[in-house]
Amino acid sequence: MTRPTGTAAAIGRSLRIYRGAGAPRAAMDALYARFVRPGDLVFDVGAHVGDRVAAFRRLGARVVALEPQPGPMRALRLLHGRDPRVILVAAAVGDEAGEVVLHLNSANPTVSSVSEQFVAEASGAPGWEGQVWDRTITVPATTLDRLVAEHGSPAFAKIDVEGFEDRVLAGLSVPLPALSFEFTTIARDVALRCLDRLAALGPYGFDVALGESQTLSLGRLVDRDAMAAHLADLPQAANSGDIYAVLPA
Repeated sequence: MTRPTGTAAAIGRSLRIYRGAGAPRAAMDALYARFVRPGDLVFDVGAHVGDRVAAFRRLGARVVALEPQPGPMRALRLLHGRDPRVILVAAAVGDEAGEVVLHLNSANPTVSSVSEQFVAEASGAPGWEGQVWDRTITVPATTLDRLVAEHGSPAFAKIDVEGFEDRVLAGLSVPLPALSFEFTTIARDVALRCLDRLAALGPYGFDVALGESQTLSLGRLVDRDAMAAHLADLPQAANSGDIYAVLPA
C-alpha cells in the first residue's frame, strides 16, 4: 500500500497527535468544562483537525467550527460532517469579511497563517527551525460579529490562528462570556493587542495555559496589566500557549 505523502501525510500526523490514543482528552474536557455547559454554543476559530470540536461535543455543546485549509477541512467533514450539532465553515476569520491570502505550511498545516508578519517572524526563529510556508491560497473570510449575527452569541470561543488573533478580535464588537486565544513568544505584540481589545470590550479576567498542557497556570483570574507582565516574563522557550479571558458572572 502506498503511504500518504505531502499534505495528506501531515494531516495524518495531526490526527495521530491531536486525536490519537495519546491525546489528552480528559484534561482537555476538564479545562473546557469550566466554560462550556451542555447546550451551549461554541465557536472554534482555527479548528484544524477538530480535537477541540470533539471536546466541545463531549461536553454537550453545539459547535460552529471554522477552518480555511482544504486538507484539514476534509478531515473535519469526515469526522464531524454528519453531526447536526456541528456546523463546518470553510473560511478564515478576521477584522472584515471578504477574502484573505493564507500562507500554507504543507508539512505542518497546524501553523499555516494569514499573517505575513507572523510567517516572517517565525522563519528561522528559535523553536521554529525547519518550518516552511511553501505556497499561498486565497480563502473566504468572515468576522466574529457576522458569526454572532448568523448563529447567535457563543458561551465560549476558541481562537487559534497563528499570529492573526488580534485581527480576529478586532472583528468583535460585543463581549463574549469567555474565550481563549493562542499566543506565541515570537509575536507577543499580537497577544498584547488582544488583551487591549478585550479590556476595551469588558472587565475581563485572564489566565493562561502553556503549550498543550490543558492546565491553567495561574489558577486565578488577573487583570490585563498583570497578564501582560506575565507574558513579558515568559522565556522564549515557552513558545506558545492560550490565554483564557472570562467576564465576571
